[in-house]
Amino acid sequence: MSTDNRIDLNLFRVLDAIYQQGGITAAARALHLTQPAVTHALNRLREHFDDPLFVRQGNRIVPTERTLAVIDTVQSHLHGLQSTLRSEAEVQPATLDVEMTLGARDMLESMTLPALATAFAREAPRLRLASRRVPLDEVERALASGQLDLVFERRLRVGPRVASAYMFDETHVVVMRRDHPLAHGTPTRDDYFAAQHVSVSTLGETNTLDVLLGNEGRHRQIHLICQHHFAACQIAASGDLLLTLPRFYALRLAELLPIVVKPLPLRVKPYQIFAYWHEMRDADRVHQWFRERAIQVVREAAMAALPAP
Repeated sequence: MSTDNRIDLNLFRVLDAIYQQGGITAAARALHLTQPAVTHALNRLREHFDDPLFVRQGNRIVPTERTLAVIDTVQSHLHGLQSTLRSEAEVQPATLDVEMTLGARDMLESMTLPALATAFAREAPRLRLASRRVPLDEVERALASGQLDLVFERRLRVGPRVASAYMFDETHVVVMRRDHPLAHGTPTRDDYFAAQHVSVSTLGETNTLDVLLGNEGRHRQIHLICQHHFAACQIAASGDLLLTLPRFYALRLAELLPIVVKPLPLRVKPYQIFAYWHEMRDADRVHQWFRERAIQVVREAAMAALPAP
């Protein structure tokens, strides 16, 4: 490493951009700089750290061990500086020009993003939303690094620096085609176990419901396994298979597909959905406005999806 401690702090913005974008050209685009300017900045960082920092691997450049060792600290300080600047000004949603990144699985994305897109298009038309799926064991790191601003998920085991807010309770229901033999009444427990089912498993894992039933010595007749709930709903809409899935998502799809939603005739506890963010964003007024408004919008959408009493 260079013994000269004087370094332009803007160079760390370049390091972060290359790390997140996976290339110099993409980083230059994100920073609104020319490619030679980003290359020059990277060369200065390489000289300072006495390390290549990134090496080419196929069409991408990947971080070296030295970069991986410092990037979390770099990102934390960059976000801290951004929060300090933002905390000095009042938030004006109508002129807010930022991008916010949400972390959500496919079902939660379908449940939350339409309502958020509608609300922000009206209130903050220049705010850009990006939704990404991140493995559960990487959520905390993604929030700390700034890769994610807000995460919607079930209860997670996270460290003390990750804050959370309860959003709504979710339960499971059963869907089937509108003219299914069980569609005109309320399916019983015996009906449920006598029927054949379509299940969803993205990575080949056992469905959580089947784990719970297996612990009780009960097993469903799984006839088909899909990767995505929307495909499973399409199958249920055109055949005799039943599909068990979260109520909020089922009610959304019932607006699009010829299916009916029925109570699950099993004793399965509701589960809670939370919003998660990193505490370093607490003082960021833009982030505070965004997360509070996002949580409010999603809560209202969940309540609106409930059937009338």
